[in-house]
Amino acid sequence: MLERIKTALETTLAAANVPGAVAVVGNSSGTLAEVAVGTKGPGGPPLSQDDLFQIASMTKAIASVAAMQLVEQGRLNLDDDLGTLLPQLANPDVLEGFDDEGKPVTRPAAGPITLRQLLTHTSGFGYEFMSAELTQFRQHNPAAPGSLASLKAPLLADPGTQWLYGISTDWVGLAVEAASGMKLGDWLIRHVTGPLRMNDTTFAFDDAVKSRLTPLHVRTPDGGLMPFPVHFGGGDNAEFQGAGGGLISTARDYLHFCRMFLNRGQLNGARILRPETVTDMASNQVTMPAGRMTSNLPGFSSDFDLFPMMDCGWGLGFLINPEPGPDGRAAGSLAWAGIANSYYWIDPESDIAAVLCMQHLPFGEPATVEVLRAFERAVYGK
Repeated sequence: MLERIKTALETTLAAANVPGAVAVVGNSSGTLAEVAVGTKGPGGPPLSQDDLFQIASMTKAIASVAAMQLVEQGRLNLDDDLGTLLPQLANPDVLEGFDDEGKPVTRPAAGPITLRQLLTHTSGFGYEFMSAELTQFRQHNPAAPGSLASLKAPLLADPGTQWLYGISTDWVGLAVEAASGMKLGDWLIRHVTGPLRMNDTTFAFDDAVKSRLTPLHVRTPDGGLMPFPVHFGGGDNAEFQGAGGGLISTARDYLHFCRMFLNRGQLNGARILRPETVTDMASNQVTMPAGRMTSNLPGFSSDFDLFPMMDCGWGLGFLINPEPGPDGRAAGSLAWAGIANSYYWIDPESDIAAVLCMQHLPFGEPATVEVLRAFERAVYGK
């Protein structure tokens, strides 16, 4: 497996003009393969398993676990009106359009927002980079990245009616804080990342982290890459710890998290979730196709549909493919990704979990997705 993965990555990374990647594969018993190919940016030092990545939206699954721990404890409820816990979510409005002066026109939402809707991205919240309407709204309501004001936006649809990828999980993080009385990062250290020995997974952005961080790059018009020094956690002035995308981690650390799911909620003697909670999180919770995204900002993200030939579901934190994937993973696998082209999947049927970390934009460009697909084929020997 190791040589297959190394060859697949070397070939596809070169074809995609991506300087490097770190990949890890494991099963319920341990690590099966670790591969680091290429460099930390064009002309940079060689990548290693200890290098840190901004894992961005791979944070969402970790924050979802924190919320489900509180559900297990009876401190959060999946179907309660979250407006009673988070007054900012009470009586939400839906964006209807804009008046003649370009100002937003809204109406009251048809129902409340629940934790289940936030975890499944059916709350109605969106992302600006996938919505021209939200981009226009933000022009009239500017907010700095990482500020609480950046989370104050109208819904794009009534709660429970559409799958819309957006800031829902950031609100999950705020619900965790409100229900626990702890900062999200402190809860994770005590109850998730700490017990899982994910010692390099952090919201911190200090000099020690920066010294190990793989630099972010962005694609240039000529197909090259240039430095793009953005911190998805909002930088030094962030007003909240972003459950939607603020964590920094290593591929090796994230494999610990994935292997916990293969072991039905426990790893290395630490019980993180009850087995029945794992079952709920890994079960489809939506009645509409999930996982398809159309970009409003092509330099930041391409359009993305990991399984274009099937209607995927969404659990309490994960994309779920209902049929076997074309590159090896079994039906019922759990997956998602981070905006800087980091990816993971958890395949309980095959007892396989895998993580692939790159660090460049735009997300989901076809040649980079082919790196992921080739890695998957190498894992399964296809």
